Amino acid sequence: MKRSTAVLAACAVALGSAATITLPNAVAAAQGCKVDYTVTSQWSGGFQAGVKVTNLGDTISGWSLTIAFPNTSQRVSQGWNATWTQSGSTATATNVDWNRTLGTGGSTDLGFVGSYSGSNPTPTSFALNGVVCTGSTTSTSTTTTTTTTTTTNPPVGRTPVEINGQLRVCGVNLCNQYNRPIQLRGMSTHGIQWFDKCYNTNSLNALANDWKSDLFRIAMYVQEQGYETNPSGFTNRVNSLVDMAEARGMYAMIDFHILTPGDPNYNIDRAKTFFAAVAQRNAAKKNVIYEIANEPNGVSWASIKSYAEQVIPVIRAADPDAVVIVGTRAWSSLGVSEGSNESEVINNPVNATNIMYAFHFYAASHKDNYRAAVSRAAQRLPLFVTEFGTVLATGGGTFDRASTVAWLDLLDSLKIGYANWTYSDANESSAALRPGTCNGGDYSSSGVLTESGALLKSRISTTDNFPTS
Repeated sequence: MKRSTAVLAACAVALGSAATITLPNAVAAAQGCKVDYTVTSQWSGGFQAGVKVTNLGDTISGWSLTIAFPNTSQRVSQGWNATWTQSGSTATATNVDWNRTLGTGGSTDLGFVGSYSGSNPTPTSFALNGVVCTGSTTSTSTTTTTTTTTTTNPPVGRTPVEINGQLRVCGVNLCNQYNRPIQLRGMSTHGIQWFDKCYNTNSLNALANDWKSDLFRIAMYVQEQGYETNPSGFTNRVNSLVDMAEARGMYAMIDFHILTPGDPNYNIDRAKTFFAAVAQRNAAKKNVIYEIANEPNGVSWASIKSYAEQVIPVIRAADPDAVVIVGTRAWSSLGVSEGSNESEVINNPVNATNIMYAFHFYAASHKDNYRAAVSRAAQRLPLFVTEFGTVLATGGGTFDRASTVAWLDLLDSLKIGYANWTYSDANESSAALRPGTCNGGDYSSSGVLTESGALLKSRISTTDNFPTS
């Protein structure tokens, strides 16, 4: 339903963290570069780290970042947003296609999972294309910098993930670690192949802290300049966004965004490859939800069910506990948009446990008969509105406040979670942010919000009141 001709955006974001570690007495060469190295989690014999590299010199097209560890016990076992290699105590991250160019002041975020023995000390130095990088300065001078340590403050109070923990499906509800029904409310990205610059440190901080979002849906298109063009690159980017959501206490919904063609079986091999990778990598996390087929269309429920029953076991092999969401017929309308209704799913459910079914609506196009279908289905099926818009099904048209409010009131009464399309500055009326917002650092004030964005922020930021007993 949402088509875009937006230009592919380069990645320029930062990973969240508990503490940023900076390097003492590092000297910047005349060209200049800066690295922020962050240990995001650590366990016995292993750790995960984020590396933000900023180019302070002239624009470069093609780069390698070397990381000098104190000894050979520290090994990179898996990395993302770059091609990673290691020789001795030096690891090297080489650009991938979508982040090969770094303009002056431009930055990109990398990350890796590593192993170690004994203690896990900070790397001794970094170099970008042979230029030694500083740890804290933003100057290109050759003066010696002083050591500083900064801390990123977590959101005020306990986060949604801290409160609710590992989620599960119980009856027709999504339940938390206390087996109590909850509702998650949040926002969806636009296609990350087009609007990647919108998903950075500032925007996710705003989403978690100002919008008080419980959920961040990551829309990874399969076609339309998406996953099929660069499977490893898109897989790595999805994983990095999962990490960013986790660091801020939000649930991350990994959306395998099938739209055209509408038969998910066309992409079944890609789906198995992708979900095997992300499930294995994120299995230990409590914040991940898998959405395996965004909007099947022009295809029978039996075909969608067959697809789901082949993909879900791939996820379960690595991640047996996470909630999986199955798209429904006719652009995830429970079949309503193609003349059917919820009975086809009720009478022939997917043969799997701990699953939910997706429902999508666009408020200006889908009104009373769609709300009636959801009201009926919610008595028999666990539903999640993984995508909805406040406008027409095209993603454009006039903002329909009355229908949107009616929908949100219904979802609140039924404790059905939702993600709004979209947390982006796309030049379409479904976007929450005004065009050009993602070029700056403000993602919350009234000056950058569209009518749709202002309404959604006001609804999402109200108190969740998650039950714990």
